[in-house]
Amino acid sequence: MITIEQLHLLMKTAEDEHLEFKAAREGFDQDRLTKYCVALANERGGKFILGITDQKPRQVVGTKAFPNLDKIRQTLWDRLHMRVEATELHDAAGKRVVVFEIPSRPIGRAVEYDGAYWMRLGEDLRAMPFEQLRLIADEAGPDFSAEMCRAASLTDLDGMAIERFRALWIQKSGNNALATLSPDHLLTDAELLVDGAVTYAALVLFGTQAGLGKYLAQAEVIFEYRSSDASLPAQQRVEFRRGFFTFDDELWNLINLRNDIQQYQANLVTFDIPTFNERAVREALLNAVSHREYRLQGSVFVRQYPRRLEIVSPGGFPTGITVANILTRQSPRNRRIAEAFNKCGLVERSGQGMNRMFEECIRESKPVPDFTGTDDYQVAVTLSGEVQDPQFIRFLEQIGKERLLFFNTQDFLLLDIIHREKIVPNELKDRLTSLLAQGIIERKGREKYMLSRRFYQFLGQSGAYTRRRGLDQETNKMLLLKHIRDNTRQGSRLDELEQVLPNLLQSAVKRLLQELKQQGYIHTVGRTRGARWYPGPGKKDNKSN
Repeated sequence: MITIEQLHLLMKTAEDEHLEFKAAREGFDQDRLTKYCVALANERGGKFILGITDQKPRQVVGTKAFPNLDKIRQTLWDRLHMRVEATELHDAAGKRVVVFEIPSRPIGRAVEYDGAYWMRLGEDLRAMPFEQLRLIADEAGPDFSAEMCRAASLTDLDGMAIERFRALWIQKSGNNALATLSPDHLLTDAELLVDGAVTYAALVLFGTQAGLGKYLAQAEVIFEYRSSDASLPAQQRVEFRRGFFTFDDELWNLINLRNDIQQYQANLVTFDIPTFNERAVREALLNAVSHREYRLQGSVFVRQYPRRLEIVSPGGFPTGITVANILTRQSPRNRRIAEAFNKCGLVERSGQGMNRMFEECIRESKPVPDFTGTDDYQVAVTLSGEVQDPQFIRFLEQIGKERLLFFNTQDFLLLDIIHREKIVPNELKDRLTSLLAQGIIERKGREKYMLSRRFYQFLGQSGAYTRRRGLDQETNKMLLLKHIRDNTRQGSRLDELEQVLPNLLQSAVKRLLQELKQQGYIHTVGRTRGARWYPGPGKKDNKSN
């Protein structure tokens, strides 16, 4: 968020495609504000400021426009599906200024409102011409990271970072001949130099601070630590505007400095779980560097809190990727960067690292990665450090490391869902047979499953197992009995009673009805599908009693 000091600096600069001032003393039209937001977004983002004159020397005159900022934020979201930040500032004289910070449009797509793709032309707003729309559409083409930055040279790359890449590549490939190559030959073989020209991928991975500052300043990662969610300055802030291979270990060490150990008692043994799993965190960072949109001006932000880590990177998901398919579909935005990571063993070419992140979270009984906050303009992922059930961790250990080696991500997700007593989604149902056959889970209804008896026996909670299954059975019987009593006059057919318990097989419903009959709660009249059930024992039942 902008500060009053930063505002005073902006007042001295010239208006351009990223900055607009309006006095708006008495107010400002909501539709016109929306169009300005669209125009600035189509120019790759900027600031729209009310309460300051647009002619130099600029003066703070104050504005009464949009007294309810939460309401106008929501209005802009409803109209544009774009997260526009709005900040209210007051100068020393108490005059109110409102600053709207507008993100860039998505790469390859212009933003539209009220039937037009707006742009600014001097002081006016105009509909964008077709030729400019075509140029925007062409952006979603070849891999940007593979393009050459012809103004850059090897002197803009960090030699130590290149040597680290070489060592990792040799370790992964076993090809000791890589040790004899010159730096430019090595990078050419890795397709990070093309015809002697430096690619943007090489700048992202090995760039010096000066090199990135000149040619790709937005390729930076900003770390912040905050002890709470309060809107206060971060307790620590470190900016990394240099190649990834120069700072990735340093960034993890910053996170690890405040990586509390959570201790849990298991019988006579105490075991430790770090709040932030190193493997999951590193995978999330690799994803942010590999898949962010480098043609957008924003930075990657890594925000650490005592019990969660948030990583936000510019640009939405790559084309074809959604939260629903992120574990099964790959579409690397910066393929040349991803291939370099693959060469040195940091990522698998076949995946985006998401599978590892999910598996590590489930292994430690932590919530799976949360993508709340992701939209067309950014990817936001939150890693929670809260261990939810230490007993589940012990259960996975009991299954055995050898068997877990054959688990895939869907198996881990399935166990996590069943443990939390959630409905198994259709895309995971084909994995049920394997887990049932191994005795890791049990069926307790048509669409319901639970962890096996040995999970509770291992924890010394056999009674809890019996109670859970038994309670469910008694509850189901009471539901059947209630429906039969509510329909005493006309009786209840079997198909109606199946609707009462839709998750149970017909055979299970019949078994419960027979138990109720034997206990004298109900009786049946008729046979086959036309039979009806009524409350109380029938005549034959009375004689037998």
